[in-house]
Amino acid sequence: MSEAANPRMDELIATLERLRAPGGCAWDRDQTHESLVQYLVEETYELIEAIESGSREEMIEELGDVLYQVLFHADIEAEAGSFTLEDVAEHMTAKMVARHPHIFGDAVADTPDAVVAQWERIKSVEKAHRSSVLDGIPQAMPALAVADKIVGRAAKVGVVRDAVPIPATEEELGVQLLAMVTAARAAGLDSERALRGALRSLQDDVRAAEQN
Repeated sequence: MSEAANPRMDELIATLERLRAPGGCAWDRDQTHESLVQYLVEETYELIEAIESGSREEMIEELGDVLYQVLFHADIEAEAGSFTLEDVAEHMTAKMVARHPHIFGDAVADTPDAVVAQWERIKSVEKAHRSSVLDGIPQAMPALAVADKIVGRAAKVGVVRDAVPIPATEEELGVQLLAMVTAARAAGLDSERALRGALRSLQDDVRAAEQN
């Protein structure tokens, strides 16, 4: 093909490369993976906010900010001679093809649940080196997000916490959660810390069950 398939993407990559090239922007040249983490976290949350309540223009902007962070990290490694953006894309393509044998192979998965089950089976083979079902859960995520992951993994080894009745809709659940946080704050309790403490106990139980 004589013309680039994604000219604006190529232009963005070229812009970043110019900023980080010798003689380019001093700030961009000075950044490391570690120094950029704060921006990646911030931009990710801004994208979530745009998805939940933003306009088309806000989504375009925030998706661009997250995309730029990916390009930035890849360019740092390219300069170091470690890997390139092409390596990242190649790895992701191979991963998606391998995880979707019902599309790229002869497997059958006709429902979303079947696709998820197949995904998990393939992932378990790929991650066979992991010693615990808890491996791979980013503990730095907000406590509620971590809790959702851990509860799902814990059930796989038979560790289940008692559930309580909940409202029928997410809107009502949100109101109930907010009321609990409000009451906890009034009582001088830290909801985030409390949940993380409970999660540590749950993870201890999971690891104990895995040893049996």
